Amino acid sequence: MKELQILSPDGKSQMVPLAGERLCLGRAATAELSYPNDSGLSRQHTLFERDGDTWTIVDLGSKNGTTLNGQPLTAKTVLKSGDRIMAGHMIVVVDGMSARAANPVVIFDSSDLDESTAGAATVITSLESIMQADEKAKPSTHGEPSGLASTQVAALIRAGNELSGNRPLPELFRFILDLAIDAVKGARGILLTLEDGQLVPRANRGEGFRISSAVRSRVLETGASVLVCDTSADESLRERRSIVEQNVRSLIAVPLQTGKEIIGIIYVDSPSILRSFTRDDLNLLTVMANVAAVRIEHTRLAEMERVRQIMARDLDQAAEIQQGYLPSVAPKVPGLDLAGHNAPCRTVGGDYYDFFPYQGGRVAMVLGDVSGKGMPASLLMMGLQARVQALAEEPSDLASVMTRLNRLTCANCPANRFITLFFCMLDGLTGELIWCNAGHNPPVLMRADGKRELLRGGGPVIGIIPEMEYSEYRNKLEPGDTLVIYSDGVTEAANSQNDEFETERLAETIRLSRHLTASQIVESIRMAVAAHAAGAPQSDDITIIAAKRVLE
Repeated sequence: MKELQILSPDGKSQMVPLAGERLCLGRAATAELSYPNDSGLSRQHTLFERDGDTWTIVDLGSKNGTTLNGQPLTAKTVLKSGDRIMAGHMIVVVDGMSARAANPVVIFDSSDLDESTAGAATVITSLESIMQADEKAKPSTHGEPSGLASTQVAALIRAGNELSGNRPLPELFRFILDLAIDAVKGARGILLTLEDGQLVPRANRGEGFRISSAVRSRVLETGASVLVCDTSADESLRERRSIVEQNVRSLIAVPLQTGKEIIGIIYVDSPSILRSFTRDDLNLLTVMANVAAVRIEHTRLAEMERVRQIMARDLDQAAEIQQGYLPSVAPKVPGLDLAGHNAPCRTVGGDYYDFFPYQGGRVAMVLGDVSGKGMPASLLMMGLQARVQALAEEPSDLASVMTRLNRLTCANCPANRFITLFFCMLDGLTGELIWCNAGHNPPVLMRADGKRELLRGGGPVIGIIPEMEYSEYRNKLEPGDTLVIYSDGVTEAANSQNDEFETERLAETIRLSRHLTASQIVESIRMAVAAHAAGAPQSDDITIIAAKRVLE
């Protein structure tokens, strides 16, 4: 015994080695197998514990209980390879992958479905045919009712009632299969669902299923239900080794169908000579599979909605945390009027800006833009913020700061990511401006008389070339001059005709509002961008810093 295969409700599989002395499964963060979002689990639900050369399992008094091979787990039990455990919404298979390799759940034989040689031994129908026959209530050519008999109707009513409850998907799959096998008095069965074009086993009673690939294709492609009443009477099946070895006498394969969409297959077989499956069994299983398919889809949608709600809540919390890393207000610096604004295009964003005031009326300003959007970009942004803060302790040489920042970022940045960054130091008393640019949009320096300059010059983006050396540049702000630093979400904001806002519109907006305060200039830019977009969705984060030199 080497490992546990843990199957989650979304169909994902995780292999966990059986190592150490104990493994606890539950919602608690302290559990070795922690699944905090599984509402069906107790905090401490199930314990796997080493006992000499074996491993045991015991339920820890959980609210919803634990099942082992379909039976409630009531005492400590020694585990065997292939054991199936259900706890909460999780299915755990002991040595799951190796057990499957040694004894596959299902194999599809490349056999033909030859109705001409099968004769009366093989029956093919569909949900539509059954419904039409039930409405007409005409007897079949064999003298049997072609619709649903009262016993079948009773079974369907029971299935409808039992399937109306709320069950997690793994438990629902198992329950549907049990209903299907019991309804037609089958011996074995398997339920498979279509995932990315492949049939994936979801529940099975028995092992080593071999299903004709022709049967599989017919069910999936046409929605047909297939019944082989007697394999010994079907020339294409009776000589097959798999049929002989497994002693399969009769079999049914029906689609899990919701409307026109087929989401899987239910297969049931039986070795009984005394009772072969009948047309009524086929009709019953076909309709029952339709009822089950609708319930599966409803459950899937409900679980997807729960996951969406959890993700939305987590994103809201992440956005709140991220906003805490950005300045709530601009600092008061003698000789300067400062303002900043950030609006992520998603719940969280990849833009970062900050102010670092120093003694003597100086302030450092930084604005960075991480490539990409959403959570990955926001995580990189927070890492950038931490590094900038560590290096921004009243730097005397901005070029060396940018060079070190690039080297640190290269060591921690994924290969497909990079960051553009503008870093400057502004003296409010003298107006001296020193800046360093790493691939960022050139800021706009608007003079008091309405003339403008773009602060060009700099090096490449950070996070790509670790040995890059950066240079610093200088300029000066006179009283009434305004410096606007911005992310490309401003100039690349587009309307429904894909016409971008661009630098010219930005500069003109700044020129027209240059007599206003820094916060009013920022608001003018924000409103101009919104008016230009005219309701088109925001495609990138928008961040703006305005610094205006004023007379004290």
